[in-house]
Amino acid sequence: MNERVGPFGTNIPIKIYGLSEKSVTIIFGTTIENDLLDLITDFNRVLLRNPFSGLITTVPAYTTLTVFFDPLTVMLSDLPGVSGFEKVSAHLNRIAQTEREKSKTTANEVLIPVYYGGDFGRDLLTVARTNNLSEAEVIDIHTAGQYTVFMIGFVPGFAYMGGMDTRLSTPRKAVPNAKIPAGSVGIAGNQTGIYPMETPGGWQIIGKTPLKMFDVNRSQPSLLQGGDKVTFKAIDLNEFNAYVEI
Repeated sequence: MNERVGPFGTNIPIKIYGLSEKSVTIIFGTTIENDLLDLITDFNRVLLRNPFSGLITTVPAYTTLTVFFDPLTVMLSDLPGVSGFEKVSAHLNRIAQTEREKSKTTANEVLIPVYYGGDFGRDLLTVARTNNLSEAEVIDIHTAGQYTVFMIGFVPGFAYMGGMDTRLSTPRKAVPNAKIPAGSVGIAGNQTGIYPMETPGGWQIIGKTPLKMFDVNRSQPSLLQGGDKVTFKAIDLNEFNAYVEI
């Protein structure tokens, strides 16, 4: 474990620990919030612009940034340290001491049409009952908010979004469903998300979008990216089918 003063002069100390011989994870905090997302995004941007020899890729998450690298290339580099972990940590701590490069671009704003309830949102009633709301109130609250994409996982294109009104907070299912259809919009705890493909899952499904959230034939396969701002729009079945036919 390696700990230093916060990156870019902040008062948030980072912790670096070895995940494997090919990766390390930087912990920036413990709470999901926009300021922490901005810090991780800016740190990642500086790192990618100033890579160390052997850097392969990075994976941002809610409160962490995982860095993958080629251990042989790192060991042959002139970075200070004896082990690969020490060498990579030295570079990351050096990045943390540089001047912050804040993004000058605005976040992408994405509108997601959703057909709520019915066969597409069989857990809408569960969310409503859990929170002493009507189904209509759940839809109104869900469509009234703006959400931030904090990370992409657990399958390609699955966007974990924060910023949901706590009035909709609902636990995951005790027993996950074997198949969740692609496009399903769900709630788990204080998060909302969209299943990009058919997969097992335990989120409470409240609706479905006709948009294709992940398509390998697109130049950018995932419709949503980290940092995007998302709003939902309720549509009826005719509008849903019209989207499908496009």
